[in-house]
Amino acid sequence: MKQDRDRDPAGRPRNARPRDGLGRPLGRDESAAFSGTERIPDDLVIGGTEAAALADQLLRDGRPFHAHEVLEAAWKSGPAQERDLWQGLAQIAVGLTHARRGNASGAVSLLRRGAARVRSRGAGAGSGAGAGSEAGAGSEAGAGSEAGAGSEAAMGRYARPFGMDIASFLAATDELAVRIERDGLDGIPPADLSPGLLASGS
Repeated sequence: MKQDRDRDPAGRPRNARPRDGLGRPLGRDESAAFSGTERIPDDLVIGGTEAAALADQLLRDGRPFHAHEVLEAAWKSGPAQERDLWQGLAQIAVGLTHARRGNASGAVSLLRRGAARVRSRGAGAGSGAGAGSEAGAGSEAGAGSEAGAGSEAAMGRYARPFGMDIASFLAATDELAVRIERDGLDGIPPADLSPGLLASGS
């Protein structure tokens, strides 16, 4: 007999199957024997400071998929002017997830796309445009391209929202994308796939 699909209180379908540490659904046999990694609630509402701290911890713990869920929750529950920041950071977390799953091309694409989105937010805010501007949001440009040049300077006071060191995080993202594209994932230590978001001393 076919079981009804699990749904949230609003009636939207959701996948309640346990997942492993990288967000992959466990098979039915695995699910019966193992509860999997605790999920981030689908209806999580979280403020910027709390989201930054939790995502930072999850990234450092090697759980970028769960960091992505936190960052996505911050985007959905936060103000519109923060949208590009949280969406871009979430895309970077997905890129790190791809890297840990062994998908080099997916990792490079998402790392660069996410960094471009975060930079579009900083450049837009610095130039007087709305922080939710879509300028450059879908760009696949490399981190070393003209689009990224000087972007940290342009971000000015927007470089450390909620205690996050955006400039250092994007620099680590850029370097990682270049290394993966050039050398593949072999030889990249797990520590290099676990960049922190918070500024030192936060």
